[in-house]
Amino acid sequence: MSHLADLRKSYERAELDESASLADPLAQFELWLQQAISGELPEPNAMTLATVGADGRPSTRVVLIKGCDSRGIVWFTNYDSRKGRELAAHPQAALQFHWVELERVVRIEGQVEKVDAAESDAYFASRPLDSRIGAWASPQSEVISSRSVLVANAARYGAQYLLNPPRPPHWGGYRLVPDRWEFWQGRRSRLHDRLRYRLEAQQWIRERLAP
Repeated sequence: MSHLADLRKSYERAELDESASLADPLAQFELWLQQAISGELPEPNAMTLATVGADGRPSTRVVLIKGCDSRGIVWFTNYDSRKGRELAAHPQAALQFHWVELERVVRIEGQVEKVDAAESDAYFASRPLDSRIGAWASPQSEVISSRSVLVANAARYGAQYLLNPPRPPHWGGYRLVPDRWEFWQGRRSRLHDRLRYRLEAQQWIRERLAP
């Protein structure tokens, strides 16, 4: 696959200037996210979540953002999954959004906490029935013998809970509380725009990074 080294793309869609960017990184993120949604990009809410286990081994996976406000970025998952176990060991994480069509990346770092039970309950109740049953049926990240295990579990829990499955105790939300943001806009000649916001004494410091 030597041709991989020859793949090239010139980034020319937009620029990211200090004078045009917003002083609040959350507001800047919400602006870019809304532009990704309005542009009908495929899964604009998909983000890569990076965690580190007790053994120091990093891992990533794609999850979906389900909330965003001044408290942080929210997603929901199985607390007993690999990412859940890693967050229990090291409650820090990094998120990355990559909107290829806009030639943009957003990176977010910070502490992670569980959302309260009421928030997890409310979101779980809003999910489609098959997704609620699936939360019970899947022992996420565990080894299973075949897909038939999932099908059998789904049938069993579907019969048990019918139309009203409660939220499993092992399932709920996490919130990443940002202390660092980075906004990346592709530019020509690989001279990309990178603006970092870091929290210092409760104030956001905006600074440009070399690409």
